[in-house]
Amino acid sequence: MSTEISELLGIAAPATIGAVQGVRDDQLDAPTPCTEFQVRNLVNHLLQVAVNFQDLAHKKDVDWTAGGDRLTGDWRASFAADVRDVRAAWADPAVLDGVSPGMGLPQRTLGLMLTIDLLVHGWDVATATGQPYSAPPQLVAAGHEFLDTMLDMGRKMGAFGPEAEAPADADELERLIARTGRDPRWSAA
Repeated sequence: MSTEISELLGIAAPATIGAVQGVRDDQLDAPTPCTEFQVRNLVNHLLQVAVNFQDLAHKKDVDWTAGGDRLTGDWRASFAADVRDVRAAWADPAVLDGVSPGMGLPQRTLGLMLTIDLLVHGWDVATATGQPYSAPPQLVAAGHEFLDTMLDMGRKMGAFGPEAEAPADADELERLIARTGRDPRWSAA
């Protein structure tokens, strides 16, 4: 089985997994385009997202405040496995029915939220650590669709900053990144 969301996750996963696996230990304290996070914080967040959205797929409540450092053991392999598991959780068409009891949003919207989380934070991690990152048009279009409906709420909740200016020659991924409040041409240098 598959759904639109599991297919999008299948498109987003390789680049984001690759970015996380490409992080060297000496880069964990580096700044990122997501200004309130260092690489370590972003990777911890991505690890939490991959686990929590498995529960959200099954309409369970999750605790986003449960923190702690998840960068233990072989966290790179754990992230890859968790992303495979979250994709599998969103492959059941029944998962997209109804509204999330814990978040009060349509399940499809949550699936798109997961997709944009992997896309944008994958870009953040790759950019912060000097790795290449690209996203197919279908994935970027899904990100824009999510932002079209959820950007204002996301800004009120502090998930997105004020829109950054995209250069005149920006591609669609850079425009998406700018909409989330990041400088699409950010560099650690």
